[in-house]
Amino acid sequence: MSIKVIAQRRELKIGKNPGAKRFVMRPDLYSAIAEKKVFTEAATHSGISAGVIKAAWEAAGAVIRTWATEGHSVPVPGLGTMRFGVRAKAVENLDEVKTGLITTRRIVFTPSVDVKDELKNTSIQITCLDEDGTVLKRVTSGDSGDIEDPESGNTTDNGNTGGNGQNTGGNQGGGSHEPIGD
Repeated sequence: MSIKVIAQRRELKIGKNPGAKRFVMRPDLYSAIAEKKVFTEAATHSGISAGVIKAAWEAAGAVIRTWATEGHSVPVPGLGTMRFGVRAKAVENLDEVKTGLITTRRIVFTPSVDVKDELKNTSIQITCLDEDGTVLKRVTSGDSGDIEDPESGNTTDNGNTGGNGQNTGGNQGGGSHEPIGD
């Protein structure tokens, strides 16, 4: 299992070097999994019926929502903790404080140490694309970082660069590189 990431070359519109081309990374997201499938898988792993798991999960969700909206940081077993938060404009005077200053109500989730460790130990697979979406190469974390030249059989270290001196590998431990095409 690995986390899939896309590194696509794009022209920067803002920043220090507008007009420069850099590889910009983003997660390669899959489609959403149906709720029913989650309950079915949990039932398979636990030996408890999917209906019972669904009822328990919905009850836990109601409790979490209630406590979180009362200002508590609520544990989500096996995952972490959840609480609600706000973003608001700051004002100088007491008379200016009002609910209209709140710009966003948000959910703050803090993953558990186990979830963080799982993420940290999951390999990362990067697919590098040009501006048009053509695959240039693939990079996978967890090995030497050398590129194998399919024509000569020789191996060279390219330092995980994306052609412009910028590190696009995102994995300090190196990675395998799989050139695509000629």
